[in-house]
Amino acid sequence: MGVDYRPETICIQSGWKPKKGEPRVLPIYQSTTFKYDNSDQMGRLFDLEDAGYFYTRLQNPTNDAVAAKITELEGGIAGMLTSSGQAANYYAIFNICEAGDHFICSNSIYGGTFNLFGTTMKKQGISCTFINPDASDEEIEAAFLPNTKALFAETISNPSLVVLDIERFANIAHRHGVPLIVDNTFPTPINCRPIAWGADIVTHSTTKYMDGHAMSVGGAIIDSGNFDWMAHKDKFPGLTTPDESYHGIVYAEKFGKMAFIQKATAQLMRDLGSIQSPQNAFLLNVGLETLHLRMPRHCDNAQKVAEYLEKHEKVAWVNYAGLPDNKYYGLAKKYMPNGTCGVISFGLKGGRDVSVAFMDKLKLAAIVTHVADARTCVLHPASHTHRQMTDEQLMEAGVAPDLIRFSVGIENVKDIIDDLEQALAAI
Repeated sequence: MGVDYRPETICIQSGWKPKKGEPRVLPIYQSTTFKYDNSDQMGRLFDLEDAGYFYTRLQNPTNDAVAAKITELEGGIAGMLTSSGQAANYYAIFNICEAGDHFICSNSIYGGTFNLFGTTMKKQGISCTFINPDASDEEIEAAFLPNTKALFAETISNPSLVVLDIERFANIAHRHGVPLIVDNTFPTPINCRPIAWGADIVTHSTTKYMDGHAMSVGGAIIDSGNFDWMAHKDKFPGLTTPDESYHGIVYAEKFGKMAFIQKATAQLMRDLGSIQSPQNAFLLNVGLETLHLRMPRHCDNAQKVAEYLEKHEKVAWVNYAGLPDNKYYGLAKKYMPNGTCGVISFGLKGGRDVSVAFMDKLKLAAIVTHVADARTCVLHPASHTHRQMTDEQLMEAGVAPDLIRFSVGIENVKDIIDDLEQALAAI
């Protein structure tokens, strides 16, 4: 924007920069195509010689404005929107991996991502080794192979709420000449900016706090521009050798620090087409404008709910990094001093069946697949999002069979606690 604004101002002002006589509010460019005056102009776009728009599957002005806002919030150099958080994570890995390659991932990640990396991408010839994010440097480094291309983790894992030691993971990745890719969905850049701690690429499910209203599914990829692809030329041929589908362009040479996003857009989005619709990008932008207001409320409410649950006689355990006795309290204070997120996990005395019965008694909190929006909601991962995983895999991922994922909304916290109280009294 020409000025280094603070996050609250970026949420409101960044992305869309209207010129004289243009709409003050970001428009929805609800068009598949864009007109040019002559054939040469269009040809130069297809050759990646000019910047511009010609087909919404690749780029759209609404989407680019929103991607620019998220990029600025994260402190990155370039970004793109995708149709979902799953697509963002897939593109982030597939942009640098091909059949025969390998990457390493924290085992305490969202179940859908676990399946994507461990099952679906395996069918494409890309293997993944899952490691415990709390393991020692030596244990993690033992997983690296000659064909390892990336290290992946979540800043706060869903739903196990493991807080990543970002700086340590970045150092491990860089010692082995690969980028650290971090999914920053739960804290959002309001509470954590992984790039400032050494992460190279950041992904998001914008469906969650960024949208904030459970209205639009989407994802985002942000590149820091800090990873030197040419310094590791042999590891990343997709970025450092000619792309014959674009007349031999070498992305790292032609686009420099913008190479990663340029390749993801020109190649992956062109061929796979997981674009976010302009309508959804518009709705996402509306959510982003209040992100800096909502995140503190989510965290404040969650802190109070966690403290209430911790003292309740029917609660077996509570996992929230804002509690001083939590395993990740120190890391949370380092990386997220203003708060983590609004998601809590806990279990009840009596185990899995009691946890499920309790959820059915809630009135204000709704049982939904979603998490991290303005409304308080609840889920039993072992029965829902992680039901494809074996008990062994669940435990490895930090998802106990009795784990309740409780996403604290921005309602009055007394009403949320009253709802918990009446449900606990009923079991």
